[in-house]
Amino acid sequence: MTGINDAVHWRADLGGGTTVALVQAGTFRTDSGAIFGPVPWILWRDWAEGELDESRRLLQALNCLLVETPAGRVLIETGIGERVGDKGRAMRDYRGNPVVPALRSAGFDPGTVDLVALSHLHFDHAGGLLLADGSRAFPRARIVAQRSEWEIALSDNPRIVASYDQPELRLVRAWGEEGAAVGEVELLPGVTVVPTGGHTAGHQAILVRGTGRTLAFFGDIAMRPWSANPRWIPAFDDFPLDSVALKATLFARAAEERWTVVLSHEVRHPVGRLVPDRDRFAWEPLA
Repeated sequence: MTGINDAVHWRADLGGGTTVALVQAGTFRTDSGAIFGPVPWILWRDWAEGELDESRRLLQALNCLLVETPAGRVLIETGIGERVGDKGRAMRDYRGNPVVPALRSAGFDPGTVDLVALSHLHFDHAGGLLLADGSRAFPRARIVAQRSEWEIALSDNPRIVASYDQPELRLVRAWGEEGAAVGEVELLPGVTVVPTGGHTAGHQAILVRGTGRTLAFFGDIAMRPWSANPRWIPAFDDFPLDSVALKATLFARAAEERWTVVLSHEVRHPVGRLVPDRDRFAWEPLA
């Protein structure tokens, strides 16, 4: 990818002129009970060993992908961004470079991004669309989330208030709705968004296909290695039964076709494959 340097956390050539690089736009912490939802502590305690802080919060990465294709440049996810108050920063222990300085450190000019594809509009995925001064972080880019996601994100349903930063989303609503997707759409040759639902009403996965391999970013239906078990879902999935069913189907395809998968919030081993493991799947890290 032109200009990219060793500040990226991982990179790969997918073939046919398509490359991808992983940049982590900081870290934050999330309550472990919310992350593991209905899964009993005795089953997940080994996963969290050495990671929990004094408030029993897990460390979460904000993983973003830079995709270079012959037809254009795509950024997948934007993290929390720069427009975070001191209270929010302290509450979530938000640290590290937001997406724009992280991209610049990696040698990538945000002004050259053609598309920003968002798995959904929660604060930790869509928070980096604006700079601290309120200007657009990616001035020439089309923003692509599902139209149904915009509808739920700006609704008055009381459950969604904690996860969607509605005042910030209203500032980018016109920009986002202009490029909104409806259903499965190929954004550029080889780059496709696929509705999944489950985590949110309009949640989507992003698939990147080169001539040699396929990469999948499943958003928050595949946050961490334990997400490989379709039955392990967080407490904040809005449609949990849909998540379980969709993960079983989509993960089976990913395993069969040996897709490279990037996890949305994994710090240590964010890149890998899903492999069959009895009636579920296991995470096989590649990086």
